[in-house]
Amino acid sequence: MRLVTYRATVEAEARLGAIVGDLVVDLERYGRSVDIVLPSRMLDFIALGPQAVAAVTALFAETSGRWAIGVAQPLVNVRLLAPIPRPNKNLFGIGLNYIDHVAESALALDSSPELPKQPVIFTKPPTSVIGPDDPIVHRADITQQLDWEVELGAIIGRTAKRVSKADALDCVFGYTIIIDMSARDCRRAGQWVYSKGQDSYAPMGPCIVTADEISDPQTLDIWLTVNGIAKQRSNTSHMLFKVDELIADISQGITLEPGDIIATGTPEGVGAGRVPQEWLWPGDVIEAGVERLGTLRHAVIAG
Repeated sequence: MRLVTYRATVEAEARLGAIVGDLVVDLERYGRSVDIVLPSRMLDFIALGPQAVAAVTALFAETSGRWAIGVAQPLVNVRLLAPIPRPNKNLFGIGLNYIDHVAESALALDSSPELPKQPVIFTKPPTSVIGPDDPIVHRADITQQLDWEVELGAIIGRTAKRVSKADALDCVFGYTIIIDMSARDCRRAGQWVYSKGQDSYAPMGPCIVTADEISDPQTLDIWLTVNGIAKQRSNTSHMLFKVDELIADISQGITLEPGDIIATGTPEGVGAGRVPQEWLWPGDVIEAGVERLGTLRHAVIAG
Protein backbone atom coordinates (compact mmCIF):
# COMPACT_ATOMS: atom_id res chain seq x y z
CA MET A 1 0.00 0.00 0.00
CA ARG A 2 1.18 3.51 -0.86
CA LEU A 3 0.03 5.95 1.81
CA VAL A 4 0.08 9.73 1.55
CA THR A 5 -0.91 12.82 3.46
CA TYR A 6 -2.68 15.24 1.14
CA ARG A 7 -4.76 18.39 0.84
CA ALA A 8 -7.63 18.50 -1.62
CA THR A 9 -7.40 22.32 -1.78
CA VAL A 10 -5.06 24.94 -0.36
CA GLU A 11 -7.48 25.66 2.49
CA ALA A 12 -8.43 22.03 3.20
CA GLU A 13 -7.18 20.06 6.18
CA ALA A 14 -4.39 17.53 5.79
CA ARG A 15 -5.83 14.04 5.40
CA LEU A 16 -4.66 10.43 5.08
CA GLY A 17 -4.99 8.79 1.70
CA ALA A 18 -3.90 5.73 -0.25
CA ILE A 19 -2.74 5.85 -3.86
CA VAL A 20 -4.68 3.37 -5.97
CA GLY A 21 -3.78 3.63 -9.63
CA ASP A 22 -4.08 7.31 -10.53
CA LEU A 23 -6.43 8.08 -7.63
CA VAL A 24 -6.08 9.10 -4.01
CA VAL A 25 -8.55 7.25 -1.79
CA ASP A 26 -9.38 9.07 1.45
CA LEU A 27 -9.10 6.37 4.11
CA GLU A 28 -11.37 7.89 6.74
CA ARG A 29 -14.13 8.51 4.18
CA TYR A 30 -13.59 5.09 2.66
CA GLY A 31 -14.02 3.54 6.10
CA ARG A 32 -17.35 5.29 6.54
CA SER A 33 -18.48 3.97 3.17
CA VAL A 34 -17.86 0.36 4.26
CA ASP A 35 -18.95 0.80 7.90
CA ILE A 36 -15.55 0.64 9.59
CA VAL A 37 -13.68 3.30 11.51
CA LEU A 38 -10.42 4.47 9.95
CA PRO A 39 -8.36 7.50 11.01
CA SER A 40 -7.75 10.64 8.98
CA ARG A 41 -4.10 11.07 10.10
CA MET A 42 -1.04 9.05 9.17
CA LEU A 43 0.31 8.72 12.72
CA ASP A 44 -3.02 7.37 13.93
CA PHE A 45 -3.06 4.77 11.16
CA ILE A 46 0.53 3.71 11.87
CA ALA A 47 -0.43 3.22 15.52
CA LEU A 48 -3.02 0.62 14.45
CA GLY A 49 -0.22 -1.68 13.33
CA PRO A 50 0.30 -3.96 10.30
CA GLN A 51 -3.07 -5.64 10.81
CA ALA A 52 -4.72 -2.39 9.70
CA VAL A 53 -2.69 -2.40 6.49
CA ALA A 54 -3.70 -6.01 5.79
CA ALA A 55 -7.37 -5.32 6.52
CA VAL A 56 -7.57 -2.24 4.30
CA THR A 57 -5.67 -3.99 1.50
CA ALA A 58 -8.21 -6.82 1.60
CA LEU A 59 -11.13 -4.38 1.60
CA PHE A 60 -9.68 -2.52 -1.39
CA ALA A 61 -9.55 -5.82 -3.28
CA GLU A 62 -13.23 -6.40 -2.54
CA THR A 63 -14.14 -2.88 -3.61
CA SER A 64 -12.45 -3.43 -6.99
CA GLY A 65 -12.33 0.28 -7.78
CA ARG A 66 -16.00 0.96 -7.04
CA TRP A 67 -15.58 3.99 -4.78
CA ALA A 68 -18.44 5.79 -3.09
CA ILE A 69 -18.98 9.42 -4.01
CA GLY A 70 -16.41 11.69 -2.37
CA VAL A 71 -14.04 8.86 -1.43
CA ALA A 72 -11.57 9.02 -4.33
CA GLN A 73 -10.21 11.79 -6.53
CA PRO A 74 -7.48 12.08 -9.17
CA LEU A 75 -3.97 12.23 -7.75
CA VAL A 76 -3.14 15.15 -10.05
CA ASN A 77 -5.84 17.24 -8.35
CA VAL A 78 -4.38 17.06 -4.82
CA ARG A 79 -1.34 18.50 -3.07
CA LEU A 80 0.89 15.91 -1.42
CA LEU A 81 2.47 16.82 1.91
CA ALA A 82 5.23 15.01 3.78
CA PRO A 83 3.70 11.62 4.70
CA ILE A 84 4.22 12.54 8.36
CA PRO A 85 4.01 16.34 8.24
CA ARG A 86 4.87 16.78 11.90
CA PRO A 87 6.77 13.83 13.43
CA ASN A 88 6.23 13.22 17.14
CA LYS A 89 9.94 13.64 17.81
CA ASN A 90 13.27 14.17 16.11
CA LEU A 91 14.22 12.10 13.08
CA PHE A 92 17.14 9.75 13.65
CA GLY A 93 19.88 10.38 11.09
CA ILE A 94 22.71 7.95 10.35
CA GLY A 95 26.04 9.31 9.22
CA LEU A 96 28.82 7.58 7.27
CA ASN A 97 26.72 4.50 6.50
CA TYR A 98 27.88 3.76 2.93
CA ILE A 99 31.46 2.58 2.55
CA ASP A 100 32.37 4.88 -0.36
CA HIS A 101 30.81 7.85 1.45
CA VAL A 102 33.10 7.20 4.41
CA ALA A 103 36.07 7.54 2.05
CA GLU A 104 34.89 10.75 0.38
CA SER A 105 33.99 12.30 3.75
CA ALA A 106 37.46 11.56 5.09
CA LEU A 107 38.99 13.50 2.20
CA ALA A 108 36.55 16.41 2.17
CA LEU A 109 35.20 16.78 5.71
CA ASP A 110 38.10 15.71 7.91
CA SER A 111 36.24 12.70 9.28
CA SER A 112 38.00 9.43 10.04
CA PRO A 113 38.83 7.17 7.07
CA GLU A 114 38.17 4.15 9.29
CA LEU A 115 34.80 2.44 8.89
CA PRO A 116 32.58 3.14 11.92
CA LYS A 117 32.34 0.21 14.29
CA GLN A 118 28.88 1.37 15.45
CA PRO A 119 26.21 3.47 13.71
CA VAL A 120 26.90 7.21 13.80
CA ILE A 121 23.64 8.77 15.01
CA PHE A 122 22.44 12.38 14.90
CA THR A 123 18.99 13.98 14.87
CA LYS A 124 16.92 16.37 12.78
CA PRO A 125 14.03 18.22 14.48
CA PRO A 126 10.42 17.90 13.30
CA THR A 127 10.53 21.50 12.02
CA SER A 128 13.07 20.45 9.37
CA VAL A 129 10.46 18.33 7.54
CA ILE A 130 8.95 19.53 4.26
CA GLY A 131 6.82 17.72 1.69
CA PRO A 132 7.03 17.08 -2.06
CA ASP A 133 7.73 20.19 -4.17
CA ASP A 134 8.15 22.43 -1.12
CA PRO A 135 11.18 24.74 -1.47
CA ILE A 136 14.50 24.16 0.26
CA VAL A 137 15.51 27.45 1.83
CA HIS A 138 19.07 28.67 1.30
CA ARG A 139 20.14 31.15 3.97
CA ALA A 140 23.20 32.89 2.57
CA ASP A 141 23.79 34.60 5.91
CA ILE A 142 24.16 31.16 7.54
CA THR A 143 25.75 28.90 4.92
CA GLN A 144 27.80 28.98 1.74
CA GLN A 145 28.06 25.18 1.64
CA LEU A 146 24.57 23.73 1.21
CA ASP A 147 24.84 20.06 0.26
CA TRP A 148 22.59 17.13 -0.70
CA GLU A 149 22.20 13.55 0.57
CA VAL A 150 19.50 11.14 -0.68
CA GLU A 151 18.47 8.48 1.83
CA LEU A 152 16.07 5.61 2.41
CA GLY A 153 13.78 6.42 5.33
CA ALA A 154 12.43 3.65 7.57
CA ILE A 155 9.18 4.33 9.47
CA ILE A 156 8.74 2.47 12.75
CA GLY A 157 5.40 0.71 13.15
CA ARG A 158 5.45 -0.70 16.68
CA THR A 159 7.31 -0.01 19.90
CA ALA A 160 10.86 -1.33 19.66
CA LYS A 161 12.77 -1.64 22.91
CA ARG A 162 15.95 -3.74 22.96
CA VAL A 163 14.89 -5.71 19.91
CA SER A 164 17.19 -8.20 18.25
CA LYS A 165 18.44 -7.88 14.69
CA ALA A 166 16.32 -10.93 13.81
CA ASP A 167 13.14 -9.17 14.98
CA ALA A 168 14.00 -5.64 13.86
CA LEU A 169 12.32 -5.58 10.43
CA ASP A 170 9.06 -6.70 12.06
CA CYS A 171 9.06 -3.25 13.69
CA VAL A 172 9.05 -1.40 10.34
CA PHE A 173 5.75 0.06 9.13
CA GLY A 174 7.07 1.21 5.79
CA TYR A 175 9.65 3.16 3.81
CA THR A 176 9.94 6.63 2.30
CA ILE A 177 12.50 8.93 0.69
CA ILE A 178 14.37 11.54 2.72
CA ILE A 179 16.85 14.15 1.49
CA ASP A 180 19.25 14.95 4.31
CA MET A 181 20.19 18.54 3.53
CA SER A 182 23.43 19.63 5.15
CA ALA A 183 25.07 23.03 5.66
CA ARG A 184 28.64 21.77 5.78
CA ASP A 185 30.03 25.02 7.21
CA CYS A 186 27.59 24.92 10.14
CA ARG A 187 29.12 21.99 11.98
CA ARG A 188 29.98 23.06 15.49
CA ALA A 189 32.76 21.32 17.45
CA GLY A 190 32.04 18.14 15.53
CA GLN A 191 28.30 18.26 16.25
CA TRP A 192 25.95 18.03 13.29
CA VAL A 193 22.48 19.01 14.50
CA TYR A 194 22.67 22.70 13.45
CA SER A 195 24.25 21.72 10.15
CA LYS A 196 21.49 19.23 9.35
CA GLY A 197 18.49 20.39 11.39
CA GLN A 198 17.63 23.75 9.91
CA ASP A 199 14.16 24.52 8.56
CA SER A 200 13.43 22.72 5.25
CA TYR A 201 16.45 20.40 5.64
CA ALA A 202 14.42 17.14 5.66
CA PRO A 203 12.39 16.81 2.46
CA MET A 204 10.27 13.65 2.80
CA GLY A 205 7.88 11.69 0.61
CA PRO A 206 6.17 11.38 -1.70
CA CYS A 207 4.52 8.48 0.13
CA ILE A 208 5.09 5.67 2.60
CA VAL A 209 5.23 2.28 0.92
CA THR A 210 4.19 -0.26 3.55
CA ALA A 211 6.67 -2.93 4.57
CA ASP A 212 4.61 -5.78 3.12
CA GLU A 213 5.52 -4.46 -0.35
CA ILE A 214 9.28 -4.18 0.33
CA SER A 215 10.46 -7.65 1.27
CA ASP A 216 14.12 -6.63 1.40
CA PRO A 217 15.06 -2.97 1.95
CA GLN A 218 18.68 -3.75 1.06
CA THR A 219 18.06 -4.25 -2.68
CA LEU A 220 16.84 -0.79 -3.72
CA ASP A 221 18.49 1.54 -6.22
CA ILE A 222 18.94 5.07 -4.88
CA TRP A 223 19.83 8.22 -6.83
CA LEU A 224 19.90 12.03 -6.88
CA THR A 225 20.33 14.67 -9.58
CA VAL A 226 20.98 18.41 -9.45
CA ASN A 227 19.61 20.40 -12.38
CA GLY A 228 19.18 17.12 -14.24
CA ILE A 229 22.80 16.01 -13.79
CA ALA A 230 23.39 12.75 -11.92
CA LYS A 231 25.26 13.22 -8.64
CA GLN A 232 24.46 10.11 -6.59
CA ARG A 233 23.63 6.62 -7.81
CA SER A 234 23.97 3.52 -5.67
CA ASN A 235 22.02 0.70 -4.06
CA THR A 236 20.96 0.16 -0.45
CA SER A 237 22.92 -3.10 -0.50
CA HIS A 238 26.01 -0.95 0.06
CA MET A 239 24.94 0.22 3.51
CA LEU A 240 27.53 -0.49 6.16
CA PHE A 241 24.83 -1.05 8.81
CA LYS A 242 21.63 -2.48 7.33
CA VAL A 243 18.14 -1.36 8.36
CA ASP A 244 17.71 -4.25 10.81
CA GLU A 245 21.08 -3.49 12.43
CA LEU A 246 20.20 0.20 12.81
CA ILE A 247 16.89 -0.56 14.52
CA ALA A 248 18.47 -3.14 16.81
CA ASP A 249 21.31 -0.79 17.73
CA ILE A 250 19.20 2.32 18.44
CA SER A 251 16.58 0.37 20.38
CA GLN A 252 19.14 -0.96 22.87
CA GLY A 253 19.22 2.44 24.54
CA ILE A 254 16.40 4.50 22.98
CA THR A 255 12.86 3.19 22.72
CA LEU A 256 11.58 3.52 19.18
CA GLU A 257 7.86 4.27 18.91
CA PRO A 258 5.26 4.06 16.11
CA GLY A 259 5.85 6.89 13.67
CA ASP A 260 9.54 7.33 14.50
CA ILE A 261 11.71 7.89 11.42
CA ILE A 262 15.23 6.68 10.67
CA ALA A 263 17.10 8.25 7.73
CA THR A 264 19.51 5.43 6.97
CA GLY A 265 22.47 7.28 5.45
CA THR A 266 23.61 8.41 2.01
CA PRO A 267 25.89 6.94 -0.66
CA GLU A 268 28.87 8.65 -2.25
CA GLY A 269 28.45 11.62 -4.58
CA VAL A 270 27.67 14.49 -2.22
CA GLY A 271 28.80 17.98 -3.16
CA ALA A 272 31.48 18.16 -0.48
CA GLY A 273 33.17 15.10 -1.91
CA ARG A 274 33.54 16.44 -5.45
CA VAL A 275 36.63 18.01 -6.97
CA PRO A 276 36.12 20.91 -7.05
CA GLN A 277 33.44 20.91 -4.35
CA GLU A 278 29.90 21.75 -5.46
CA TRP A 279 27.22 23.53 -3.42
CA LEU A 280 23.56 24.33 -3.93
CA TRP A 281 22.35 27.85 -4.65
CA PRO A 282 18.96 29.51 -5.20
CA GLY A 283 17.57 28.41 -8.55
CA ASP A 284 18.99 24.88 -8.36
CA VAL A 285 16.59 21.92 -8.52
CA ILE A 286 17.16 18.58 -6.78
CA GLU A 287 15.44 15.35 -7.80
CA ALA A 288 15.90 12.24 -5.68
CA GLY A 289 14.52 8.74 -5.89
CA VAL A 290 14.54 5.33 -4.32
CA GLU A 291 13.43 2.29 -6.31
CA ARG A 292 9.73 1.43 -5.76
CA LEU A 293 9.18 4.52 -3.58
CA GLY A 294 8.93 7.26 -6.21
CA THR A 295 10.76 10.57 -6.55
CA LEU A 296 11.06 13.91 -4.81
CA ARG A 297 11.64 17.24 -6.57
CA HIS A 298 12.64 20.43 -4.75
CA ALA A 299 13.76 23.86 -5.87
CA VAL A 300 16.28 25.81 -3.80
CA ILE A 301 15.19 29.36 -2.98
CA ALA A 302 16.79 32.27 -1.15
CA GLY A 303 15.50 32.82 2.36
